Amino acid sequence: MNRSYEVEYCNLELRFDRRQIQNLIRDLIQEGYSLYWSESEAQFLISVRTGRKLVKLRFQKLLNCYKIVGDYVIKDEKLAELIEKLINDTRGHAVVKRIKDRQIVIENIMFGEIIRLVEVSGMEHRIIYQKKPFVTLDEITRAYQSTRAEERAAVLRYELDYELVTLYEALQEGREEDAAASKERLASLRVEMLQLEL
Repeated sequence: MNRSYEVEYCNLELRFDRRQIQNLIRDLIQEGYSLYWSESEAQFLISVRTGRKLVKLRFQKLLNCYKIVGDYVIKDEKLAELIEKLINDTRGHAVVKRIKDRQIVIENIMFGEIIRLVEVSGMEHRIIYQKKPFVTLDEITRAYQSTRAEERAAVLRYELDYELVTLYEALQEGREEDAAASKERLASLRVEMLQLEL
């Protein structure tokens, strides 16, 4: 193993369910790490021994999931690979700084995908990769100038009125299947109205 190998994980925004944490524990054990874990009302803690160093991974309990908290400096390549697999699997966000032989490579990761890669050597830095934005400035301008939303809003109100009449008739006549279909259509119209901010 390269002695100067070091990876720093900052601004981690990863959300997990309990199964993913159990999978991480299983993977760590399979890789031969000595570890222990504990759980309290507020957090789940996994302590991993890497040589002489103890790395404590902290997972904050949220309503129905867990969120990793803190910044981590990892000097063990296998453990770094497992954390990166975790970032990818959870489609998380992170800034990853790889320090190797007096050179730093900084990866900006969003939704588990590298969006920017910068190499820093001394005072010099160069952008190796930068993901193109999904939306261009021209597309944003056209979207603002478009009147499709206003046109659709007018039609949507008519569709909503028609569907409410259809539902009323189906309920009056006891046609449960037609009423259920009408309710589904109303639910989708409601979602579209919310998207159009009506």
